[in-house]
Amino acid sequence: MYSFNYQKVKSVADAAAAIGKNPDAKLLAGGQTLVASMKLRLANPGQVVDLGEVPELKGIKVSGSSVTIGAMTRHAEVAASADVKKAIPALAALAGGIGDRMVRNMGTIGGSVANNDPAADYPAAVVGLNATVHTNKRKIAAEDFFKGLFETALQAGEIITAIEFPAPKRAAYMKFKNPASRYAIVGVFVADTAGGPRVAVTGAGPCVFRQKDMEKALASKFAADSVANVKQSDSGLNSDIHASAEYRAHLVTVMAKRAVAAALG
Repeated sequence: MYSFNYQKVKSVADAAAAIGKNPDAKLLAGGQTLVASMKLRLANPGQVVDLGEVPELKGIKVSGSSVTIGAMTRHAEVAASADVKKAIPALAALAGGIGDRMVRNMGTIGGSVANNDPAADYPAAVVGLNATVHTNKRKIAAEDFFKGLFETALQAGEIITAIEFPAPKRAAYMKFKNPASRYAIVGVFVADTAGGPRVAVTGAGPCVFRQKDMEKALASKFAADSVANVKQSDSGLNSDIHASAEYRAHLVTVMAKRAVAAALG
């Protein structure tokens, strides 16, 4: 690990000021990616700004038909929340399947979404539920937030403060996980929303994406059989030591069928 300056802040405004003064600074949320990268010398920030004691970034609020989760809320807190389990049980279940106990008790929803790892679980929920990402500067629709491999719409000095999830009629998330890391080799979040069915896929490509052919099929009939014959092209999908692009394409259909079946109960 390279040397760096460490700063603990008490507010979002202080954090924004700190990273505004130093373009080389990095925000520390749960640290599940940043700290590991620093240990391996894959990242070399000159300054680390710790968000761990910013109270305005924590907590879960239910208002009407939406659930708003503060950026520094831990995965374990989302998984255990009675409010989340009642309003969006699929989101609580997704959080409970992230990594292992250490990761769930340290990792945060804001850190995961900002990092946009291609195999992360939360991006599928954000897109699948048509969530809104709140920052210290604006609100960003899910469709506009994820741009590519580890790339988001966040600008310099912009900090995620919360994520607002509309409650769907029904939803479920299923993933084929890496047995070691529990990252999604392929994960599919299916939601029957007020605007129609949404199918979000993570792990398969460089970035989370919607499977619109499956959405059209589910709009006609929300049933597992509706997506059974919808084939995902393997063009542009990830291919690595864990799974080929062809196998990932096959898994998209398999996980989608399971997710729809789970959503139907």
